[in-house]
Amino acid sequence: MSLAGKTIFVSGASRGIGLAIALRAARDGANIALAAKTATPHPTLPGTIYTAAEEVEKAGGKALPIICDIRDEAQVETAIEQTAQKFGGIDILVNNASAISLTDTQATSMKKYDLMHSINGRGTWMVSKYAIPHLIKSKKNPHILNLSPPLEMKEEYFKGHVAYTMAKMNMSMCVLGMAGELRKHKIGVNALWPLTLIETAALKLVGDTSKMQLRGPEIMADAAYQVFLKDGAKFSGNFLVDEHFLRKEGITNMDKYAPGARKFSLDFFLPEDMLKELDELRAKQGWH
Repeated sequence: MSLAGKTIFVSGASRGIGLAIALRAARDGANIALAAKTATPHPTLPGTIYTAAEEVEKAGGKALPIICDIRDEAQVETAIEQTAQKFGGIDILVNNASAISLTDTQATSMKKYDLMHSINGRGTWMVSKYAIPHLIKSKKNPHILNLSPPLEMKEEYFKGHVAYTMAKMNMSMCVLGMAGELRKHKIGVNALWPLTLIETAALKLVGDTSKMQLRGPEIMADAAYQVFLKDGAKFSGNFLVDEHFLRKEGITNMDKYAPGARKFSLDFFLPEDMLKELDELRAKQGWH
């Protein structure tokens, strides 16, 4: 079981979770298209598509850095075609690019609202739209993976940041609909979400993380890797949470993602039944 020779298109791949997923696949010798806006160093965030490409190459993969704003249809179409021409097709799509503003309705500007919806919902849908013809042609177990939460409609998930939750749930609705739409083509379409807040440079822009217990993005990368190894024809339409999914796959060493930490800062949108089952898994499997 390996991703060697497979081609993966990752949006928002210049840093954080997107880059971690790319690096995990690169260790198998995968071809990685790194699509993001950051071509020159950001004033406050590390990494560009070119530094990310260097890391992918060092990890053992083949990299294609692409300047791409997923709000721009022409750029998206060009990026997808460039990837397919370079590597002979596309086997896996990772919709990672996202925008966040944890503000209530009155405090959310229309500029912020439009940004979140144009990237999270519209961008995910549009990148998928242009990638699907290539995924249909793939003979290498094609997948779409959206970095989005379990699709549950609860007041507590929306209050406090209505616009952001709407935008993220749009990504999850893409999973629900496209899983059914693409099942006849044997394309797996799934969602992956972190149990805990993940330590990334971008998170620090949202608020002070100095007193939080965070995990590294590698846990999301390992969970994504396990999704890609699944038979997409049978494993589709799932809304997964990283540790819960990894444990169900028999991977129990969680300590490596945050050595010594136990009381983590949990993410939003976590179903109660999943948390209960996770507690049972932890009690049965232990903490390694």
